[in-house]
Amino acid sequence: MSCTGFVRPGQAGHRYAITCVAAIVLMLLACSGAAAATTGGAGIPGAAPTAKGSPAGAPSSAPSAGAITLVGAETTPRKTFYFGYRYPKLTFTIGSSQAENDLRIDVVDAAGEVVKTFYREDVAPDVADKVRWDGTTNEGLPARNGRYSFRISPQSATVAAPVARKASTSATVGLGFEFYGYAFPILGRHDYGSGGSGFGAARSGHTHQGQDVMAECGTPLVAARGGRVQMSTWDDAAGNYVVIDGKGSAFDFMYAHLAEPSPLQEGEVVRTGQPIGIVGTTGSSSACHLHFEMWEAPGWYEGGSPFDPLAYLQKWDSYS
Repeated sequence: MSCTGFVRPGQAGHRYAITCVAAIVLMLLACSGAAAATTGGAGIPGAAPTAKGSPAGAPSSAPSAGAITLVGAETTPRKTFYFGYRYPKLTFTIGSSQAENDLRIDVVDAAGEVVKTFYREDVAPDVADKVRWDGTTNEGLPARNGRYSFRISPQSATVAAPVARKASTSATVGLGFEFYGYAFPILGRHDYGSGGSGFGAARSGHTHQGQDVMAECGTPLVAARGGRVQMSTWDDAAGNYVVIDGKGSAFDFMYAHLAEPSPLQEGEVVRTGQPIGIVGTTGSSSACHLHFEMWEAPGWYEGGSPFDPLAYLQKWDSYS
């Protein structure tokens, strides 16, 4: 079971070969009962994406805080992505011996290093407050993959950091979360196929420019990296396909053989983990799968070159 190669008209009248291959892996798995990998991915959002992170604020010139306790704190979601559909949000409530408190909320990594700091003044006790982190460091760069936690403390170094109020047995305190730069693009059972599914596999007069990932038709697809949609259209060989210029990265991402036209439009901004379509077998394809390409700068048919995306896919697959 295989796909035939396809060519897409390029700029200035040139034609570029883009090929795909599908394998019989899904059929073999069905017959043998072997389990393919699954992924929770970034989930399928049900509402509009988060627009912005919270402002960092500035430290008070004369910080003041009472004896503080942490009545409750919760971080949602517990798995987040850079330029994602949902930013990590801390909702917290403090107790204090005074009516107004100047606080510092840090995002710290697994080693305890501060990557982002928010300053808040005149925070009242027993009133819920929130901070939303957009995934950038104090230097304005995307944070690295890993486990993070919010940390709440008074701005004044002379006041002890808050602890959970022991008398409140119903208090929920959850400050930790995971943060990643990319999401695995398939939300469901999948397999990487045979050797012919990979990048560089021999074709007649050209080589395979992407990685085929086999999955059942109808399986949801999400953006591996958010950014701006460069192309969302049909090609007789690629079928329904989408190209996204990854925000904050040097890569463009191409998704082919979607079962239906993507709801995304050219020029639209898409978030990491946002739905972009469903797995199909449109165009020159004879099995349900995603043909996935990554291109280095300056981009997809803009002077860049495709490269093997398998290691990236496997890494994203390991944590999604």
